[in-house]
Amino acid sequence: MKYKFITVEGNIGAGKTTLAQMLQKEFGANLILEQYADNPFLPKFYVNKDKYSFPLELSFLAERYKQLKHMLNTGDLFHQYLISDYLFLKSKLFARVNLYEDEYKLYETIFDIIYPNLPEPDLVIYLHAPLSRLKKNITQRNRTYEQNIPDDYLIDLQNAYLQLIKSNKFRSLIIDTSQADFLNNPSHFQQLLKALEQDYEYGWHYVPIS
Repeated sequence: MKYKFITVEGNIGAGKTTLAQMLQKEFGANLILEQYADNPFLPKFYVNKDKYSFPLELSFLAERYKQLKHMLNTGDLFHQYLISDYLFLKSKLFARVNLYEDEYKLYETIFDIIYPNLPEPDLVIYLHAPLSRLKKNITQRNRTYEQNIPDDYLIDLQNAYLQLIKSNKFRSLIIDTSQADFLNNPSHFQQLLKALEQDYEYGWHYVPIS
């Protein structure tokens, strides 16, 4: 596999963590997962967005930075494969959607101070899922605080993700998960593994899975 640091991204319920764990097992990689369960602000955010958006986004920013900085400091990032289920730049994406303008400006200032100190992934795998698939996955994983996420919020995030992926100069693979089921269809996962053997230029590339 040509890429030492791979990030799996996508909307809430797109299947990021599942695919990241599968890739970790396939390559014997180090794994970094978003720490949703440990964040005390997340359930509160879904009850009162206005009150808890700013502390939520700051807490995620701090945790993501700590995780990646630790991996960088230990040297593992450059000696073994690393798989993560989030792109650090997504911090600004969620902040832009969730924060008021004055809060976002402060958040952006903090982000811009720490971002240059972190490594970029060699490849981003973006899982693009239709709204119906996202809602089905959210229901199945049964996190209580997620069950009433408004459709409009998921659509706003989806649009922001596509803009992020297509406007930044990462090597990015876009995969339509309405056609792909990596967990239950081994041939789909094998098609992805074959795709990871190829050289990609910077920019986004659509990878059909059938």
